[in-house]
Amino acid sequence: MGSQVSMDVGAVHVVIVGGGFGGIAAASQLQALNIPFVLVDMKDSFHHNVAALRASVESGFAKKTFISYSVTFKENFRQGLVVEIDLKNQTVLLEDGEALSFAYLILATGSTGLFPGKFNQVSNQQMAIQAYEDMVTQVQSSQSIVVVGGGSAGVEMAAEIKTEYPDKEVTLIHSQMALADKELLPCVRQEVKEILLRKGVQLLLSERVSNLEALPLNEHRERIMVRTDKGTEVAANLVIACSGIKINSVAYRGAFGDQLASDGALKVNEYLQVEGYSHIYAIGDCADVREPKMAYHASLHANVAVANIVNSMKQRPLKAYKPGSLTFLLAMGRNDGVGQISGFYVGRLMVRLAKSRDLLVSTSWKTMRQSPP
Repeated sequence: MGSQVSMDVGAVHVVIVGGGFGGIAAASQLQALNIPFVLVDMKDSFHHNVAALRASVESGFAKKTFISYSVTFKENFRQGLVVEIDLKNQTVLLEDGEALSFAYLILATGSTGLFPGKFNQVSNQQMAIQAYEDMVTQVQSSQSIVVVGGGSAGVEMAAEIKTEYPDKEVTLIHSQMALADKELLPCVRQEVKEILLRKGVQLLLSERVSNLEALPLNEHRERIMVRTDKGTEVAANLVIACSGIKINSVAYRGAFGDQLASDGALKVNEYLQVEGYSHIYAIGDCADVREPKMAYHASLHANVAVANIVNSMKQRPLKAYKPGSLTFLLAMGRNDGVGQISGFYVGRLMVRLAKSRDLLVSTSWKTMRQSPP
């Protein structure tokens, strides 16, 4: 797919809403194919949020996780908030009044969640980096830290803190007995628990924090009392919440009421086209595909969506997306990890080489064709 596509430039225009992993993969491919496109995001930089948790504990790391859109995509990038998708007139309306017309639309809006795991706000690169450097200061100032939520983000957060600051007291509170994601092999989930225990993380399992809404998050305090539904009390200086990831459907919810799944994702066919719309694709977290929401999958979706836009233009058969066996790597600090590749268990050595050391940061800089700082 490296060769350029000959076409009437005025007739085809792709708008990509959302510049996460799926969005930048699609934009990079369209750029290489010389297909006109505009990428829209409310930030001015791509956020490599796979490394967001390390950027919260290691000073100087955050600058590696934000990569300018305009340096790579130049005039094909717009920083703005999408307020409406007009299906009748095939336009995307931005908050500043600009209307972007499209022949094809790729929705790649991702998911939202709490900081520091996610950074979903209108921002510039320097403000975003500073938000993480401020978080590092909060962590450094705190001797006792509670992490709420034991999914993949929570276990990685607890491990990152304990790796960087072994003398800090870290307690992970999780409402389930098993840690990490339910799609993972039981032996992987058990090894996650063993790694945390080896690092000295205190685990409170099958307990739910009952006063979370009243707690100050990501702010050092002299004493914060965290309470659970089992009556347990934990005193802390800092509380970090790693739960509540939601599909980011704000941009398209008004236009696609009938195509929404219960979680807000868009119902798609096997070609990743939104049901009923052959010129509109949904990729990444906002596509209702039966597989875990992961950066790796978003990039695979982008490949299919771009291929199918080209196939449509050339009136060729479309390419179907087939979810494969699960590949899922958990970085438990820079020196440890566990996961599975195509459904098979892999241990710390493989995960450390593949992910833990740089958290795939170099991959995103390569996709954006820029050199890391």
